[in-house]
Order: sequence, then C-alpha cells, then structure tokens
Amino acid sequence: MQATRAAEESPAAALMAADGVPTPRRYAAIVAVSLGTMISIIDTGSLNIALPTLAQELHVAPSAVVLLVTAYQLVLIMTVLPLSALGDRLGHRTLYQYGQMLYLVATLFCFVAHSLPALLVIRTLQALGAAATSSVSSAMVRQIYPQARLGRGMALNTMLATMASTLAPSLGGLILSHARWPWLFAICLPLGLGSLLVGGKALPDPIRRDQPYDVTAALLCAATFGLAVVGLEGAVHGFAPVLTGALLIAALAIGTAFVRREAEQDTPVLPVDLLRERQIALSSVAGLMGSMATMTIMITLPFRLQHQFGYSPTEAGLVYAAWPMALILFAPISGILSDRFRPGLLGLIGTLLGVAGMVLLAWLPDKPSHFDIMWRLVVISAGSGTFFAPNARQIIFAAPMARAAAAGGLTQTTRMAGQVLGSTVTAGLLAFGVGSGEVPSIVAASLFSVSGLCCLVLLGLGRSER
Repeated sequence: MQATRAAEESPAAALMAADGVPTPRRYAAIVAVSLGTMISIIDTGSLNIALPTLAQELHVAPSAVVLLVTAYQLVLIMTVLPLSALGDRLGHRTLYQYGQMLYLVATLFCFVAHSLPALLVIRTLQALGAAATSSVSSAMVRQIYPQARLGRGMALNTMLATMASTLAPSLGGLILSHARWPWLFAICLPLGLGSLLVGGKALPDPIRRDQPYDVTAALLCAATFGLAVVGLEGAVHGFAPVLTGALLIAALAIGTAFVRREAEQDTPVLPVDLLRERQIALSSVAGLMGSMATMTIMITLPFRLQHQFGYSPTEAGLVYAAWPMALILFAPISGILSDRFRPGLLGLIGTLLGVAGMVLLAWLPDKPSHFDIMWRLVVISAGSGTFFAPNARQIIFAAPMARAAAAGGLTQTTRMAGQVLGSTVTAGLLAFGVGSGEVPSIVAASLFSVSGLCCLVLLGLGRSER
C-alpha cells in the first residue's frame, strides 16, 4: 500500500499529507471546513422540527411534507460518490466552494417558494450543494492536518456535527416562535458566507488532474443507489409488492453491471480499487454496521420511552439528550487517542462498550428511572464516539492522497447507507409490533458486534504486517 501511495501522489501532495497546511493558515482552514460541516446539519435538524408548520402553511398532508427530508437524503446518497470523483479532477477546494455557493443561492430562493413542488426543487439543489461539499470535506481534512494529528481533525468534525444536530431542533423551534419558516434556512447564510470567504484563501490549494470524467459511471451510481433506497423505503411504506420488487431487482441488475464496469477502471467512481485493500474494506463494513446499529437505537428509543414507559415527549427528549451530549465529550478524546494508538484497537474497545450499553438498554428494569436510562445511553455514546472517528480515519489514511476524495465519499456513502438500512430495519420492527420494546436494542447490539469482529480482524492484520 505504501508503494502504491508513493507512486500515485505528487511530491507536493505527499508533503502536504505529512505536514498539513502551515499555521496560521491551518487554523483558518479548520474554521472554513467546520462552518461548512455545520450548515447542512443545522438546516436538516431545524427543518425536521418545522415539518408540521410547513404542512399547515403549504396546505399539504403531513405525509407529503416528509418528502422534503426524503428527497434531500436521496439526492445525497445518489451523488456523493460521483461528486467525489469530480472533486479529484477539478480540485477539492474548487468543488467545495462551488457546492457552498450552490447551497447558499438555493437557500435564498426559499423566501419566494410558496408551494411544496417549488420547495422540493430547492431542497434538491441544496442537497446537491451539500453533497459537493461533503464529498471532499474528509479529503481536505487530511490535507489540512499534519499526519500525526489527522485523528483529531476527524474527531473535531464529528464533534461539531454532533453539536449542530443537538442544537438544531431547539434552534428551529426558537426561530419558528418569532419568524416564518424561510428564516430556518436563512440562519445558515452567514455561516456559509463565512466559510466561503475564509476558505477561498485558507483551504488547501486545488490539485487538478487532467482526466476525463466518467459520466456513464456517475449515472449508473446514482441509479443504483436511488433505485435501492426507493425500493427499500417502498417495502416498509406500503408500495405494491410488484413495484417494490421491480425497483430492487433493477437496482441489483444495474449495480452488478456498475461494479463490473468499475472494476476495470483505473480511477473508478465507485472506489472498488480502494475496497480491494482489506483495511478499507473491513473498516467500511464496520462503519456500515455501526451506522445501522446506532440508527436503530436512535429511532426506536423515543417510541420505547413514550409507549412502554409512559414518558411525555419532553421527558423523552431530556433523557435522550444524554446520548449526543456524551458524544460531544468522547469524540474528541477518541480522535486524540487515534493519533497514538491503532484505530483497530480503539474501534474494538468502542464496539465492546457500545454492545454492552445496548444489551444493558435491552435489560432495563420494569420501571426505570431517568438515571437508569441515561447512564446506559452514555455507555452507548462512549462506545460509538470511540469507534466512529478512528474508523473514518483508518479509511481516509489508508487511501493514497490521489484517492482521498474517493475515500471520503466512501465513508459518507457508507454512513448514509447505514442510516437508510437502519431506518428500514426500524420500520420493519415497528410494523411487526416489536419496535417499542427491548428487541431493537438486541438487534442493534448484534449489528454492532459485526463491527467489533471487523476491528478484531484489523488488529490481526496490523500485527501480521509488522
């Protein structure tokens, strides 16, 4: 792998990978990427709290207004990998800045949107902008930080994302109590402008590669993920079985052709070249299963708190807050440790903690106190916080610098795929009437155990390569 990396990287890129952006420019670059990380998360979190208001003002059914969330997520998962490939050709900073500009311009149009179709078009454009920035953000983090501090950079991004997702619902509620819904999006405008202005000078200089862009591969990628997600969503939301089956079969057929085609490419849109590396493949599987596990807990826990234990929505929210608050604490710690210890070791420790917390959450007392639930959530959060940042670092660092954007796109797509699959698993558990009890915690523990097995194998690989 080291030989491949040396062959594929230019001397300038190799030096940047080792030393990062020089200070004080590095600090400004960190600010630019941090602001960009927070924008779409605040946007999405605050929008979720506003869905009932939007349904009322746009005169549509609540089920219809949920399309604003679904369409955004669908565009993200369809376009992150194609856009990461585009970023390798245009330069990471260039695509990042273009993505920010598209997002901000689309956001301005929210003030003149008076119908659900118009707002869906705007959300699609915002998702394209967010996909462009997120597809290369991990690659730029690798360029910004010195090699010895890469884990801290990944952890900082995780911590900021967690903080933004924690504060977004409250921020959205505060805005709605004083202004109309378009101001939910306007709150991100100063953040985006700040990221654009600072990033234009501080972010790493773009390294452009004179390679043709594979439009066919980009379309096949979008079709594969799009059909698969729509088919899975349809399976749990009442689509006709024939239609659901047709969508999933089409996704399988196109996906098979896509993978075979990409296996013959030197720089594929779907990074099969990276997935041939056992470190990256195992870390990706671990991340996928970990995302499924945490999503299963996150979605089903409010149902359990309110349906099984009779908590009010306010009580459930206060108890649930223990998870993100603990993650804010543990994510940066794990990032610092990942620069000193092997990521496989930290990942194994994190999964063991997470599985233990999930099993303990399944075995709650019949009448648990708030503390009984909260300390278990803290254990789960400690486990996931210890696992995810080092796992992402392992993928980004194992890839050659020339494929850093592809590795970042892979981690983003894996995370989103895990969230989609976790949502599907959750919907199935709820449909079978076991989604508000202890079963989801047991299912989540089983999924996270697979992540732990992958980390254990990674540890073995690390020893054998010494």
